Amino acid sequence: MDFADSSPAPDHPSQVEFHVTSVAEEYETTCWGCGSHLLLSSYAPIFKCGWCGAITNHNAQKSENKGFQWRRLRDWCFVCALMIFMLFVMCGGVWAVYPVVFSISYYWGIFHSIITVILSVTTTSTFCFAAFQCAGAPPIIPWGSYRVVEKGGLENYTFCHYCSKPKSPRAHHCRSCGMCILDMDHHCPFIGNCVGAANHRSFIAFLISAVISTIYVSIMAAYVEFHILPPLKYRSLGISSAYSGGSALRTVKEIIFAFLRSAEFRSARGFVLAYLFVSSVSVEIGLSVLLWQQLCYIYEGSTYLSHLSSQGSDSVAKRDCQNIVRFFGCPISVLRYLPRFQTYRKKHKK
Repeated sequence: MDFADSSPAPDHPSQVEFHVTSVAEEYETTCWGCGSHLLLSSYAPIFKCGWCGAITNHNAQKSENKGFQWRRLRDWCFVCALMIFMLFVMCGGVWAVYPVVFSISYYWGIFHSIITVILSVTTTSTFCFAAFQCAGAPPIIPWGSYRVVEKGGLENYTFCHYCSKPKSPRAHHCRSCGMCILDMDHHCPFIGNCVGAANHRSFIAFLISAVISTIYVSIMAAYVEFHILPPLKYRSLGISSAYSGGSALRTVKEIIFAFLRSAEFRSARGFVLAYLFVSSVSVEIGLSVLLWQQLCYIYEGSTYLSHLSSQGSDSVAKRDCQNIVRFFGCPISVLRYLPRFQTYRKKHKK
């Protein structure tokens, strides 16, 4: 708003001077965190409260959470399918593998039975912890009134319009779960849950156990398959003549055709073993890639979502093996007991 301000009257009327003074209009708003009334020099859609530290964003709007029920139904279908697959692998593997293993050696069968029980219990328990445990709800923090909020008590907090409560800078709202998740990595439909601060270790343990289990299943399925497989009949080429002639490709094709021709003589146990081998190898490859990706993020001290948000920024994550040690809950540094390695690290940093 502009005001005209006149100077004292001069001796001559023509010597009158006018000075224009500009006064900025103040914008009054309210902090959602502590309820304080704030006066801003101009309208700002995003501002930070000087008392509680909460960030207010007037541009953030709540969008409709369409398809929430369908996403929950999709997650439960994936969870049921995965549990049925795990149950089939365990029961089908025991039915198809262990009669043959016990026929070869009784003690060999006892040894593999113990391994099977350990892997089955470990994989099932870690899956249940990852799927049915809360992924990490943010702690309840007082807000809304100046009397209950301490100075800096909501530092860098924002307001979640979906949950209608404060959202920590470490939290992210998942529209599939319908809640904010602390240190959210991603939403996994195969466990029907988010991977966050509370179940991230269980999820990694499930991946490790599942990878080891699929490797074991594929090895045992191939081992028993070759014991019960009828002798392959080659039509045009023997193995020895193929290697002597150098025709490796022709040999492979002949083995594949002989393997397919022997399918008509297979029993139900042979088909189950073939399915277990193919499915376990496929799942093993996919889970190994996912596990490697997760361990890389843990090594960098970040999550999948924080990795995406940091792309294009100048911030560099601190990569250290101690991030993996801290992630699995070991508060004491293992490297402090290795003086040679500590000396090497100090020289390397210098």
